[in-house]
Amino acid sequence: METKILSTSEYDTQLAGKILAGGGLVAFPTETVYGLGANALDENAVKKIYAAKGRPSDNPLIVHVSEKSDIAPLVKEITPKAQALIDAFFPAPLTIILPKSGLIGNIVSGGLDTVAVRMPENEIARRLIKSAGVPIAAPSANTSGLPSPTKAKYVIDDMSGKIDAIIDGGDCKFGVESTVITLATDTPVILRPGAVTQEMIEAVIGKVDIDRAVLEGMKSDDVASSPGMKYKHYAPKAKVIIVDADKKTYEDFVNSRENAFALCFDGDIVTVPKITYGMENDDLSQARELFDALRRLDEMGAEKVYARIPNISGVGMAVYNRLIRAAAFKIIDLKKPFFIGLTGQTGAGKGYVGQYLSMLGFNILDSDKFVKKIYDNNPELLKKLAEEFGNDILVDGLLDRKRLAHAAFSSKENTQKLNQIVHPEVISLCKKAAKPLAVLDAPQLFEANAQSDCYKVISVVAPLETRLERIMARDGITREQAMERINAQLDEEYYIDNSDFVIYNNKEDIQTQINNILEEIL
Repeated sequence: METKILSTSEYDTQLAGKILAGGGLVAFPTETVYGLGANALDENAVKKIYAAKGRPSDNPLIVHVSEKSDIAPLVKEITPKAQALIDAFFPAPLTIILPKSGLIGNIVSGGLDTVAVRMPENEIARRLIKSAGVPIAAPSANTSGLPSPTKAKYVIDDMSGKIDAIIDGGDCKFGVESTVITLATDTPVILRPGAVTQEMIEAVIGKVDIDRAVLEGMKSDDVASSPGMKYKHYAPKAKVIIVDADKKTYEDFVNSRENAFALCFDGDIVTVPKITYGMENDDLSQARELFDALRRLDEMGAEKVYARIPNISGVGMAVYNRLIRAAAFKIIDLKKPFFIGLTGQTGAGKGYVGQYLSMLGFNILDSDKFVKKIYDNNPELLKKLAEEFGNDILVDGLLDRKRLAHAAFSSKENTQKLNQIVHPEVISLCKKAAKPLAVLDAPQLFEANAQSDCYKVISVVAPLETRLERIMARDGITREQAMERINAQLDEEYYIDNSDFVIYNNKEDIQTQINNILEEIL
């Protein structure tokens, strides 16, 4: 198929209108992104949209109209709240959902009994719809899953040879798709945020909820009520990871990464290749530039991208909503005290893993060192230990760690008592010392319930005989004493079931395992 590239002239607009009226497909500019239009009342024409985009057919489409009066025939009723929004905003980057009339088929509505309708602010779009003489069903004019196009060149890249025509109308004004709100529920719900914000809508119709899927994503069996809710969306070919951090922490983190790109704000100081998407405190500029930035990353050959998180309020919510889907919900939270928790069975080789991570540049917080610091400098804690495990654990007022270990590891109950006394103090000290890219090396991570402070948890496990030999050689104790310590710990299944990643120290290449884990985490 030859795709015509049209201008915004009256002649070309009329030509595009005839193509749409005849069942063809035309890509056209709106104030949000470029849309891929078909006659909304022609099911066969609408089917072509799904084919051209490679779009799942349970993802509903938005019906575009040129006049407010065009809405009534498409819905069962224009409710008072819907009318209030139409009067206050239309034409605007706002889509309202209402129960559909018999004119709207199942393909346009994604099998739902509702229809999404909007009147675009862009004059080129409205002239095209009026020229076609029919309402136009139009998702974004991109290959499904890729960033929505805000420039005609990206539409040409994705759609040439697949559709009848493309109107080149320059750059889009807002850069993210319209706000979508359903009025088919008792309380109106925003299903997709956009340039018309929750605050703006509530000023007109009162309380409005935000759908859980806006910020968290949908479950696999949920039904999508709006475009862009269900599937990985807006994504470049590169793997995108959002970094939740302040400016300095983000800069330090991304500058420590190798073979990576940064998706950041104007003025961020990064040494890796970067693409910016607006200014830090200007969510409208972020919205306008986000999709273009994602496309440019592909043009630069980026494979892994660390994106600085936007503010999640106002139009920033729309930016975050698109970015979190482009990242397939992958977020590194550097606001937590610890980045990675490292634990495992005694004698399994956790110390070697910590040394290797330290060599790679991670800040290792060794809980054993903090424990020693507490034992040497906390008389009140020693008093509590003596009350629990007997005064013979103290020699001349100092702790005899071997005697304490013998008493504490004689049963799981005693081990739990030790953890309850010591580990709150240890975790408090570790939190104060934590920095980005920190690793909390804690044998009793789970017993101290410190996994909740960790972004991810890595456990190290090994065969029983290997562990016994290491413990006896390391601590100079008997086999029976070594078994006491092993039996006082959680079993291997617990570590496997409660960790994000497990390193098996059973003659497998440990460094390769660690590198593979870090590749997934970072």
